[in-house]
Amino acid sequence: MKDAVVIIPTYNEIENIELIIKAVFSESKDIHILIVDDNSPDGTSDKVKALQNIFPGRLHLKQREEKAGLGTAYILGFKWSLVRKYEYIFEMDADFSHDPKDLIRLYKACAEGGADMAIGSRYITGVNVVNWPMNRVLMSYLASKYVRFITGMNINDTTAGFVCYRRNVLEALNLRKIKFIGYAFQIEMKFKTYLKNFKIVEVPVIFTDRTRGESKLSSGIISEAVFGVISMKLKSLFKRKDL
Repeated sequence: MKDAVVIIPTYNEIENIELIIKAVFSESKDIHILIVDDNSPDGTSDKVKALQNIFPGRLHLKQREEKAGLGTAYILGFKWSLVRKYEYIFEMDADFSHDPKDLIRLYKACAEGGADMAIGSRYITGVNVVNWPMNRVLMSYLASKYVRFITGMNINDTTAGFVCYRRNVLEALNLRKIKFIGYAFQIEMKFKTYLKNFKIVEVPVIFTDRTRGESKLSSGIISEAVFGVISMKLKSLFKRKDL
């Protein structure tokens, strides 16, 4: 997994951070990690700094002054990664809902399979979600169906947050134009990649709900996604080239 970096945004992930870093590094001696921490009061960034002594040159940290949203954390990570010439750039959660063992499968989908974007999909082979209450499974599943219907994307898991990009995708998108910061950020990135006619593939994964720490999902984030998708689609009809 050479030329690859995994971006992991964090806020109060002290219970997970050391475990997830070591789990990712155990999958490849070549992969790098960038933690983007939103000034976690629980000491997440301090733990990362201590681990940098164990993994010099492979573990990187960007600290922000306040909690500013998932989307802006990834945009910061994308820009940082592009400057440093990484070829394969991952999005991944810190809470083990995304299995580090699946990183190599997403990587191979791009590096060997020719994909420009590889999505770790919960819904390509049914519903592969563990430990979620049924109402949340239904909400997520129906949200992906709704987004697929509105946007026309042939993607089963449109809200997935486990993704591998080739650098050419991120270079082609105008990252300054990415508007959403929460749940809808994942949809917007896929939609704009789709409009650019990049090759998108879904790799089946099993999503397991966190067992440590607290979820960051809120009703405001969900609302942004529901109403933002319609706005995004309408704008694309009139400003398709301005992505």
